[in-house]
Amino acid sequence: MDSKYFTEEHEMFRKSFKDFLRVEVVPHIEKWEKTGTIERFIWKKFGEMGFFGLTYPEAYGGLNLDLFYTVIFLEELQKIKSSGFAAAMWAHSYLAMTHLNAEGDERIKQEYLAASISGDKIGALCISEPFGGSDVAGMRTTAVKSGDKYVINGSKTFITNGVYADYYVVAAKTNPELGNKGISIFLMDANLKGVNATKLDKLGWRASDTAEISFDNVEIPAENLMGEEGKGFAYIMQHFALERLIMAVNAHARAEFAIEYTIDYMSQRQAFGTSIDKFQALRHTMVNHATEVEHCKIFNYAAVERLNKGEYVVKEATMAKLKSTKVADEAIYDCLQMLGGYGYMEEYPLARLFRDSRLGPIGGGTSEILREILSKMIIDKRSYEPAVK
Repeated sequence: MDSKYFTEEHEMFRKSFKDFLRVEVVPHIEKWEKTGTIERFIWKKFGEMGFFGLTYPEAYGGLNLDLFYTVIFLEELQKIKSSGFAAAMWAHSYLAMTHLNAEGDERIKQEYLAASISGDKIGALCISEPFGGSDVAGMRTTAVKSGDKYVINGSKTFITNGVYADYYVVAAKTNPELGNKGISIFLMDANLKGVNATKLDKLGWRASDTAEISFDNVEIPAENLMGEEGKGFAYIMQHFALERLIMAVNAHARAEFAIEYTIDYMSQRQAFGTSIDKFQALRHTMVNHATEVEHCKIFNYAAVERLNKGEYVVKEATMAKLKSTKVADEAIYDCLQMLGGYGYMEEYPLARLFRDSRLGPIGGGTSEILREILSKMIIDKRSYEPAVK
């Protein structure tokens, strides 16, 4: 136990969550990976156990705990052989729900945040677009005010939980001529007329539902604007720090799991009369990866601690995701190699881990975009300030 960050209560939670996953989730993983559908009952069970409300206010059914409970939640979800299932859970809890909690008014929190914490409603965050990708400011979806309603037109893509969801948190331009200063955030029920969600076929994250969503003259109440009109871009940027740290923690956790599994395999695999963990070249390869992963983990924990104290860690979170996802990809690539032909077989976890991990440097801002963001901060001395609701 790392006592600098994790208390005895944290570790009790870790054990409880691991036991829950082993009993309630693991038996269904292979079915969900094959069907591409996570059954609704498990969302409710997560809600009943309080797992969706770890960091949220008690007033809405949350537990108001520190972010290191979230770290445990993320780390253990990476160890059950389905990053797709993990993504569905954390995208609901920390992408969609983060905006409800931060920008939603009391009505929205009572009706949607509370139901999300209990597992009765599933949410999806809708930002990326077919022609925009990581270019948030370039989005084309519009929201035009008409009386007491907004009319939304456009499309979103790569939306985790896009088909499962009961509601969407949608970014749209209320004043397109203002660029990123014209973006606003809205709450939208997924069953409204004019909403169409199409499931996408992916390389990895097979259990996760990823969708392309179109909005054709979708009418929502004006009161479903969240926060202030025109401040959507600032809200999104502010929450990207948490999203990037989530993906960084996911990365170090899945790499750690891959290394532990591979070292155990190497201790049992015999070649030329000895176990392959005795071959120096292989040993040194694994040690190099373990060292890189440990460096990432320590950095990620330090960034989480600062975010937990309320500091604005956009630079550190961006660095964490950039480095950790690259390190995880490289580690898992070599772990698969250590298993030889068995690494390529679906009955072993490395094949799926290899596919699932590849999304790390893409989702939540590609590595190329992150390098440019860091270039602006480090070289151009640009500073990013938190949004004020």
